[in-house]
Amino acid sequence: MVNILVVLTSHADLGDTGRKTGFWLEELAAPYYVFKDAGVSITLASPAGGQPPLDPSSAKPDAQTDATRRFEADAEASAALADTRKLSEMKIADFDAVFYPGGHGPLWDLANDKASIALIETTIAAGKPVALVCHAPGVLRDVKVADGSPLVKGKTVTGFTNTEEAAVGLSDIVPFLVEDMLTQQGGRYSKTADWGVHVVEDGLLITGQNPASSEDAAKMLLAKLA
Repeated sequence: MVNILVVLTSHADLGDTGRKTGFWLEELAAPYYVFKDAGVSITLASPAGGQPPLDPSSAKPDAQTDATRRFEADAEASAALADTRKLSEMKIADFDAVFYPGGHGPLWDLANDKASIALIETTIAAGKPVALVCHAPGVLRDVKVADGSPLVKGKTVTGFTNTEEAAVGLSDIVPFLVEDMLTQQGGRYSKTADWGVHVVEDGLLITGQNPASSEDAAKMLLAKLA
């Protein structure tokens, strides 16, 4: 059986705005069912373990999809989400691939998380794929390859665009802009129109631009494992 580790944020505060953030529901739910319906074993983990914070904006009616509605009604999925494993205890030897949903939360915790950085580095070194969507490519900021250069250097990558961030009014709130960071680290940043579906694969790295790209990113990851 294929085993995929899904890594979620534990960070709930949207900077110093007094508002809440976390993971984006669609970016977990859509891949979850791509994997589940393919017979994949899914393990959820987060830096703190336990229930990760859900970005409240992603639970609003206009953000719902068939996958989010299915997830919300799925007792087994809710139980798994309430009891995520501690990220620091996960070993890539137990998994075939890693998937990172976004939401703004990862920019504050996973981008700086030593266990997350080490996990991605060891996953790539082991020849196993890593997929990240929307804001989650931001967690690649400090990930290096064996010679010490950034993992994304020279790689075709995507992630939440500067114009998408401006559209949600958080350009001055987030610790860094995903598009700018990927470009600064030497990535060949690629994008489509705001909110359009865009997923790119370069070697073992799969990245998706925004929430709408999460299902296709998960499908691309499965195809890579086939």
